[in-house]
Amino acid sequence: MAAAHEHLADSADETPIPFRQAVEALRAARLRPEIETGPTPAPKRLAPYAYALEATVVERGGGPGGEDRDLADGRLVVLHQPAGDETWQGTFRVVTLARAELEPEMGTDPLLPDVSWSWLTGALEARGVRYGAPSGTVTRAGSHYFGGLAPREPATQIEIRASWTPAEGPGGVPDLAAHLAAWCDLLCQVAGLPPAPLDAAPGGGVVPLPQRRGPQAR
Repeated sequence: MAAAHEHLADSADETPIPFRQAVEALRAARLRPEIETGPTPAPKRLAPYAYALEATVVERGGGPGGEDRDLADGRLVVLHQPAGDETWQGTFRVVTLARAELEPEMGTDPLLPDVSWSWLTGALEARGVRYGAPSGTVTRAGSHYFGGLAPREPATQIEIRASWTPAEGPGGVPDLAAHLAAWCDLLCQVAGLPPAPLDAAPGGGVVPLPQRRGPQAR
């Protein structure tokens, strides 16, 4: 089964059709121009079949010298167990990570974890995707710099880890392109970007973060 983790096996006969079709839709998804994606090695022990990609929210020309600047990044993994998984309550599972730097004062907001989780559920609802059995964590950490790094301003990092079971459509194939788009909406949300027009759909309920003061070292 190892070949299935290398972004689909070369021998398609060994890869379940629902998994192959779901990943093909994932690859063909159209995303916001600020999002850069690419394949990354998938975990090999979580399910017989897995596919992973990483994404970065890029601010064009936002660096101190006019270079591009990364605002947020993360990873999305699709797991498939053809026989089904009792914990998942389905045959597919989406596992995600989203992280970004925030303004230090935002890290002291006691509602930040709850609001951050609502960004994820709101993004899924805005895209109209059906899912079940969600779970996850929201972690925030503060960094203060000393010595040679003392000129840097204190920074607060947020990390959202989540997983959910996408509802399966015809042929047992979930609409992973919509799930990917919703997750990228979450990435843009934690990056502080304003919602795209589609994010304003009913049920979105998104609240953009304040814009950052200036370039942050990542």
